[in-house]
Amino acid sequence: MSVPAVLGTLGIMKAEAVRRSSQDKIAKPRDRRASKAERDRRDSRWDEHRRARRQQLVDATLAAVAKHGAGVGMDEIAAEAGTSKTVVYRHFADRAELYIAVCNRVAAQLLPKLRAAIESSDRPRDMVAAAIEAYLAFLEADPELYRFVVHPQTLDRPAGSDPLSSLSDLVGEQAAAVVAVALRQAGRDTAAAAPWGHGVVGLVRSAADWWLRAERPMLRSELASHLTDLAWAGLSGVAPQEEK
Repeated sequence: MSVPAVLGTLGIMKAEAVRRSSQDKIAKPRDRRASKAERDRRDSRWDEHRRARRQQLVDATLAAVAKHGAGVGMDEIAAEAGTSKTVVYRHFADRAELYIAVCNRVAAQLLPKLRAAIESSDRPRDMVAAAIEAYLAFLEADPELYRFVVHPQTLDRPAGSDPLSSLSDLVGEQAAAVVAVALRQAGRDTAAAAPWGHGVVGLVRSAADWWLRAERPMLRSELASHLTDLAWAGLSGVAPQEEK
């Protein structure tokens, strides 16, 4: 091959190399974007799997509590889930984290019932009575689950991490709102609404614990009536228009 021919061939090869290099420079960012999108999709699918698996383990815990009682152990929970404790701890750092997840489930079930009960009447005393009845009905339906979330076994968990405390605060705020309505209707200062509302929650929880320990010595409706009378006694003079 002549020198000009060789130079011509080399020129063609160089041009082709430059063209391919330019294409690669254009393609690589696209490939990187595509790769990142694919990773995001995989991560999203894995996140959804983890959420679903955690919900399944919470379901298994609820079933284990129903079967073995409030003192259920991690071995029994793992067996109910058809897996091992190692797998459970892969999704929950420890028993405390699993306990919090169960409490969140209970809170999500109980709080709407209490709200519906309170909103069932526009008479403050009846609203308190309905809320107390709803709370007692909830715990009577599953006393072992109630014991599990209210009186857990010793757990190492950060202060303020117990969602049941938050639930009690939320219920207390709703009770305070009911009391505030009665005070406003009577033309009175509403400063007492908050302590009275939260006090009612403590009253009902304490009485409910006794009721369960004593193996329900009276009907739920009777207990609810007694607690309503006691809780409302503080407002009997403030809101004389309300029936006791």
